[in-house]
Amino acid sequence: MDERQIRQAVLETLKSIAPELDVGQLKPDQPLRRQVDLDSMDWQNVIAGLHEKLDVDIAPSDYGSIATLDGLVGCVGEHLAVPAAAPAAGGTGYPCDLDHPCTLFDGRQVRIRPIRPDDARIEADFVRHLSTESRYERFMVSMNELSPAKLKYLTNVDYQHHMALVATEAHSGSEIEVGVGRYVVGPGTTRCEFAIAVDDAWQGSGLAGSLMAALIEDARKKGLAEMEGFVLSSNHKMLKFARQLGFSLEHDPDDWQTVHVLRKL
Repeated sequence: MDERQIRQAVLETLKSIAPELDVGQLKPDQPLRRQVDLDSMDWQNVIAGLHEKLDVDIAPSDYGSIATLDGLVGCVGEHLAVPAAAPAAGGTGYPCDLDHPCTLFDGRQVRIRPIRPDDARIEADFVRHLSTESRYERFMVSMNELSPAKLKYLTNVDYQHHMALVATEAHSGSEIEVGVGRYVVGPGTTRCEFAIAVDDAWQGSGLAGSLMAALIEDARKKGLAEMEGFVLSSNHKMLKFARQLGFSLEHDPDDWQTVHVLRKL
């Protein structure tokens, strides 16, 4: 692909994440996040979208060079020219110390551990098993299945800029995923954005609190200063949960269907 084709593919990917974007107004040498309303999860979706469209893998170590449109186009071009090395199983430095058993308020026991690339199947089953309402509250779009690119993004994490913890239940010698929490660090910042989902049958068990406590502690140990999230204003349970965890709540002035939650770490 030449530079023009790469730029077009990048713009199409950005447009798919931010449909309201007028690509003709973008200044190619200015920071994208000042021009496009992209939060940390949106930014990771751009990277996942480029993988799906062009089969390129942009590593977290490249994030500093892709802040602008020109930088992103250049980085994609380099990855297309040089095949990326296959990621090591389990990501970079699998944090075994975060793997631990957990007894919930209702007496049920789960295992909380960092996610692994080979968890794609149980992650897909977990999302498929969520109720329509729970899937919408987590992903803020109506969907039934995760695409292969999205599954790869959710399970193949680096444990530094992108951390994900799954809660699993032992069943007939195998694991069933019943909850997952994750955070993504904003490029060049000390702020991370969290997302969490719990199987409908496990809601009210204390599982969400256990996952969040582990995420907050890990983010704090990594030196992150703030954790934020974006919650549908209709998701009253999640808003109450965030308030109980010490998050401040503020309606997004540009989108009254979404509440921005934030806490210091």
